[in-house]
Amino acid sequence: MSDSLTQRLNEILPKITSKDFLSGKGLGNEIAFYIFDYPPEKEPRIRDHIKFLLAHIPKHNQDLRVRHVNLFDLVVDYLKERNLLDKSLRKQKEQGDEALWKALKSPLKAEKLVQVFAKAARPESQDLVLVSGVGSVWPLVRSHSLLNNLQTVMGQTPLVMFYPGHYDGQTLRLFGKVKSNHYYRAFRLIT
Repeated sequence: MSDSLTQRLNEILPKITSKDFLSGKGLGNEIAFYIFDYPPEKEPRIRDHIKFLLAHIPKHNQDLRVRHVNLFDLVVDYLKERNLLDKSLRKQKEQGDEALWKALKSPLKAEKLVQVFAKAARPESQDLVLVSGVGSVWPLVRSHSLLNNLQTVMGQTPLVMFYPGHYDGQTLRLFGKVKSNHYYRAFRLIT
């Protein structure tokens, strides 16, 4: 396949393993947050490519410490840990999505979830953090809120978020439809 997504995917590995990328060269004082946006219907392909990246990063840079965090798995594990998962599933079944969203609004507040993320990602011990599962966890977790709150815990560690939608360098459009009214400063990983 030589479509534009394939070309963009092929550029990821050399970029994220490069010294310039890992050192934040050219960013000035900006935080090293990157978005790799893609058509939402290509989610299975992106999941496979993340597995490919994790398998091949050591071949490009054997000393590179990388952590992958799937937001959906993170939230499920967090809810299990707090004994909220089964209760949440019952609430959704009996009362619907709106009741579930209201019940989980506080436990999944970005300010709280960022600490759970930091514990899982351990950015202080990593050279790079990859994030996926954005679409699977929506609307319970909003990526723009999470990104804004992650600034306090990521330090100088670059973060790459795989985003099923469109990012124009200022606004995020999840699934290419749900527009965030929040401006977010991140860089497009591959244009």
